[in-house]
This record gives sequence, C-alpha cells and structure tokens, in this order.
Amino acid sequence: MEAEQDKGSAAVDGGLRSAVVVNPVKVADLGELRRTVDAALTAAGWPQPLWFETTPEDPGRGQTEQAVAAGVDVVFACGGDGTVMSCIGGLVDTDVALAVLPQGTGNLLAANLGLSGDLAAGLEVAVERGRRQLDVGAVEGHYFAVMAGMGFDAQMLDSTSETTKSRIGWPAYVVGAARHLRDRPMKVSIRIDDGPPLRRRARSVLVANVGRLQGGVTLLSDAEPDDGWLDVAVLSPRRLRDWLVMGWALMRRQARVPGMEVLRARKVEIASNRAQPRELDGDLISPGRRLVVQIRPRALWLCVPQPEQTPDLAVDADAVGERGEELVEEARRE
Repeated sequence: MEAEQDKGSAAVDGGLRSAVVVNPVKVADLGELRRTVDAALTAAGWPQPLWFETTPEDPGRGQTEQAVAAGVDVVFACGGDGTVMSCIGGLVDTDVALAVLPQGTGNLLAANLGLSGDLAAGLEVAVERGRRQLDVGAVEGHYFAVMAGMGFDAQMLDSTSETTKSRIGWPAYVVGAARHLRDRPMKVSIRIDDGPPLRRRARSVLVANVGRLQGGVTLLSDAEPDDGWLDVAVLSPRRLRDWLVMGWALMRRQARVPGMEVLRARKVEIASNRAQPRELDGDLISPGRRLVVQIRPRALWLCVPQPEQTPDLAVDADAVGERGEELVEEARRE
C-alpha cells in the first residue's frame, strides 16, 4: 500500500488551490454553504476555492475537468453519490485529490470515510492533507470507488424515494429493499478474469473496491481499496428467512456469511438471462443484461482522515470531525 501525509507539490505558503463542484439541488442554502467553506479554508490558510455547479446535463465530470485544467490541487465533491462518482471520472489518473463534502443521504464513499454527512469533517480531512491512492473500477466509461452492482441492490435504490431519504436518511433504503425481498432470482454467468464462466442463481452480484455499506454494515471485510483486486459478492438468498440470516451474519461480522459467495478478480464479466437494474457507487445507471468491471490500480488520490495502511478508510474519523468543528468555529469568529 502507498500512503502520503503531505501530497501536493503545488502547495505554497498560502495553502493548496482547490475547487468545489457542488450539486445545487442537494444543498438547502447554497449561499450559506459557500460562506462556510470559503471561511473555513481561509482560516486554514488556503486561497478561496473555485466554485462550479453541476447541471442535469453534466453532473460533475466536466466541471471537475475544468478545475483540473485550472491547476487546482484538491477538488471538493459536494453532493450525493452521483456527484461524487462524476467527480471521480474527472480525476482518474491525475495528481489532483478528491475530497468529499457529503450532502446527499446515501453517500457510499462518505460512509466508508466515516464522514456521515459531516461538512466540517470533510473540510478538515482535506486541510490536514492525509492522502490515499486508491484503485477504481471502470464500467462503460464510468468510474467508481466503492462498488458496482447488478440486481437486488439496484432494485432497492430504484424503489427508494428521494422524499423518504430526505425525511429519515439511509434507513429509507430498508423500505426500498423490503419491496423486493421476494422477487425471483436472476440466472447469471460470471467470468472471473480469463477463467471459465460460473453459472449461478443470484439475487444480486456486487463488485466492490471497499466493503462498507450504509449504516456502518461491512459487506466485505477483506476488501482493500488499493490492493489491485476487486472483491465480488454473489448473494443468493432464496427465502425471507435467508435474508434475515444473512443480515444477522453481516451485522455480527461473521467470517462466513450464509448465502454469500466471495470471489476476487481484476476483471469480472456478469451476464444475466434478462435485463437487470444496475448501479455504481449507489447511483443508478441504465439497466442491462451485462455488467463488465475492470480494475484501474491506484488511479485516484483521495483525501482521508489519516493515510494509514489499513483497509478501513475511516481511521481517525471521529477525531478529525472534532477538529473540523473547531476549524469552522474559528472561521465564524473571524
């Protein structure tokens, strides 16, 4: 693994240059957000950031590419899963680091960083300059940092309303999941690298770079974000009882989870007998019968609470959150 505490050769006495790519739909008060971010970065000795707003036509990749072209060192992705994923697409294979300022209710990357929607912590993580160089997964010209999925997981996302998410947060996904627990399985062929196809009857196939889901549930405890491998989870519960047993095993972090088969690959090809909903990092993409995922080793610099050599990206998250609150309070006093 590679870790670096003070990346950014472009850093000067005035701090790092940065840009904020924000989804205005996800922000209750954009003016207040801008004042808070600008003031906190100024208090940390950074220059004022550039600001870019996403649009329905361009949810963040183009704006991120503009920020990179302008010479920034850090891009803050401020929005939900779709905004973060789009920003990743603009940062792959660059030296510019991604920092997450979560605003949506289902931000998977923020959950793996332990940020839990904490704006102050997201700012402090970037300011302290902890960095990890992560693998990313590539799917049809898109990139993800957490996981891709086909089947039940995408059905759950599709059935979860924005209204419910805004009202109760991530538990809204439980409501969406309940609607599909009894759906019939899909017949899939799974090819791992150049191996022979594996035939399975599955409810969902997840291809993960890191292993934590919403609510702090760890799906794949051995998934490491920078080991050059994708971890593939094939979920095959048949009855409601099987779902309950699987969920209990996951919450208890058992070494063996009934109804879940785990594979590892650098490239995985999943083919279903019928079109299935699909998702990347918690954001729906177009349905399809195939999902082909390939690893891009260490293609993304990510701002993390501490650049420790551990699969858990959330090391020191609570402490950095407290320091972030101090930074924001200091900015408000000035």
